[in-house]
Amino acid sequence: MRSIVIVQPSIYGNDNTLLINALTRLGTRHGRGVVGFDANTISFKTLQEWDKLGVRGVRLNIKSNNIKLTEAQLQAQVKQYAEIIKPLNWVLELYIGMEDLPKLEPIVGDLGVTLSIAHFGAPNLPPPENRTLPFDPYTLAGFQSLVNLLKGGNTYLKFSGAYRFDKDPAYRGVEGIARELLKFAGDRIIFASDWPHTRFEGLDIRPFVEKVLDWTEETNLKEKVFSRNAHVLWDIPLPR
Repeated sequence: MRSIVIVQPSIYGNDNTLLINALTRLGTRHGRGVVGFDANTISFKTLQEWDKLGVRGVRLNIKSNNIKLTEAQLQAQVKQYAEIIKPLNWVLELYIGMEDLPKLEPIVGDLGVTLSIAHFGAPNLPPPENRTLPFDPYTLAGFQSLVNLLKGGNTYLKFSGAYRFDKDPAYRGVEGIARELLKFAGDRIIFASDWPHTRFEGLDIRPFVEKVLDWTEETNLKEKVFSRNAHVLWDIPLPR
């Protein structure tokens, strides 16, 4: 059996029951988890118990809540979670709009934890009919900050969930992002399935997977993006 990383779905909020049950059955040899919790109520004892089961991160969903935080509010929230998980050496996974990354860039280097940014950084892409191809990702609000964070060395990015914001069937919006980032951040990019595709049930994910395979095969990064980088990030022993 291959290793698997289970990320707490947003629709379950902070009820990690199913995730913890799954990790218990998988065992720490094959299973890792990313939980959700309320930073104001969680106990460190609970985190330690989860850590023993294979939890290696917390997911902070800012994008789906549709609440616009000021720079100070966003920084304070991220710092609060980072301080809680730092003793466990966990990853702080963020689902955040790309346009908000400039607010975080000044503090990331001092957080003392590794970041994982979901869904290509959730860019605000122009509709396909309004794009000039080839698409220049540097025209996107926040993209330069994403580049800076990845070059800083303690941030990872997931190639995942493209269908949530790229309405081009050929994924040419995220293709520009992917190709640019693979030039310099091949060690810090991870493919993630985003299964079970909540709110997009029945989606055929194969065209997107094939696209990522094409991008990574052209750059000789397939093994890293689809396997090795995730092993490193989530503290999974590398296969021999």
